[in-house]
Amino acid sequence: MSRQNYVFTSESVAEGHPDKVCDRISDAILDAFLTEDPYSRVACETFATTDRVVIGGEVRGPASVIARVEEIARECVRDIGYEQDGFHWANLKVDSYLHAQSADIAQGVDAAGAKDEGAGDQGIMFGHATDETPELMPAPILYAHAILKRLAEVRKNGTEPKLGPDAKSQLSIRYVGGKPVGVTSIVLSSQHLDPSLSSADVRAIVEPYIRQTLPEGWIDAATEWHVNPTGKFVIGGPDGDAGLTGRKIIVDTYGGAAPHGGGAFSGKDPTKVDRSAAYAARYLAKNVVAAGLAKRCTLQLSYAIGVAKPLSIYVDTHGTGNVDDAAIETAVARSMDLTPRGIRTHLGLNRPIFARTSAYGHFGRAPEADGGFSWEKTDLAEVLKAAF
Repeated sequence: MSRQNYVFTSESVAEGHPDKVCDRISDAILDAFLTEDPYSRVACETFATTDRVVIGGEVRGPASVIARVEEIARECVRDIGYEQDGFHWANLKVDSYLHAQSADIAQGVDAAGAKDEGAGDQGIMFGHATDETPELMPAPILYAHAILKRLAEVRKNGTEPKLGPDAKSQLSIRYVGGKPVGVTSIVLSSQHLDPSLSSADVRAIVEPYIRQTLPEGWIDAATEWHVNPTGKFVIGGPDGDAGLTGRKIIVDTYGGAAPHGGGAFSGKDPTKVDRSAAYAARYLAKNVVAAGLAKRCTLQLSYAIGVAKPLSIYVDTHGTGNVDDAAIETAVARSMDLTPRGIRTHLGLNRPIFARTSAYGHFGRAPEADGGFSWEKTDLAEVLKAAF
């Protein structure tokens, strides 16, 4: 049996973190292509540093989007909120090196004759779900995201104008009997626009929002607080530290509470199984837990480039399953077409729904009316129940 009493820690970063700025730009460019042509192929990487954004990668889609790349990047930086010396949406230099998709990759991925559309690359992808929160997510990463999202809201609506866009959070959560019951330590580093603010001043601003966000009773007298522990944090974003697409893959997923296959998500169209199959794995794992088949589920998929069907499906319910794990593997394989085309169709991924995923986690979010976060639905739960 797995441990029941322990402390587990996860971190998150805000939309103004340098790496997240890059994820946002890459995903906004992807959305622009999918808006013009839902079957565009995009593999877009972004690098950001002081007063400069560099975009590269390979694409197959409307040339009109390539012409708007600089405009898209500036709008992303403006929306995040950067208007500081060293990184200002209006003044930074944007270089684009997007080019046509490799013909060698295209021939393996494209459908032709009797050949179905293949996976865009080899790789392994993991999905995870747990009943410890209503969102069926691990509590440490869920609430680390929630704190930063709340602080971004009050920064952007003008309630807390002294906060800057760059921030990081980290929560250490105590588990008793396998369930989260309290926070042993809170770490928060937030950029502030007023250089005169001390760490105590920043804590006075952020603490009420942190207490509002965490479940009642989770913070007590023994909870350790570390707010801006290094002191002043005025220079933030890519001016303070360079950013790159795809460097926050643990933040994007389960905060270290589950395995990660290693592939990043942002800037990749849904033929890339790094992204789409990871979404499908989360969808299946979540529906296994929602169906009551297990309290916790980790699911792995694997693919080969140019091959449509997954090479393997693996399920581990960590000793919490009400039925055999192998039987769940069979049931999930029958419940959904796990080819790249099948995943995109089932989850409706050929839509401009990805820029919103670039910060505060790809999982644990509410499904949206336009198809955003469709992989968070639990509409397969009854199908899976019926299989048993």
